[in-house]
Amino acid sequence: MVYAVVRAGGRQEKVEVGTIVTLDRIKADKDGNIELAAVLLVDGDKITFDAASLAKVTVTAEVLEDLRGPKIVIQKFKNKTGYKKRQGHRQDLTRVKVTGIK
Repeated sequence: MVYAVVRAGGRQEKVEVGTIVTLDRIKADKDGNIELAAVLLVDGDKITFDAASLAKVTVTAEVLEDLRGPKIVIQKFKNKTGYKKRQGHRQDLTRVKVTGIK
């Protein structure tokens, strides 16, 4: 069993080949592929975590779709002053499928 922990968008995700992951928006190359930086690699009983060995590891993924997350509402209110503020936000996301860990 081979899996890797990759860094993407300020978070870390555990991925295997075939895993579908939703990340912060990432620009893909012209073929729709991206490379993710590995933080940890587990290959059976062998665990790789030093930076020199992980520099040789590549985790490739193909972009399935670009989407937007759920809407969140930010409301601010100050008592007795009439101050009210309402703001919304939707995060830009990318759904990717891991195609290889080498």
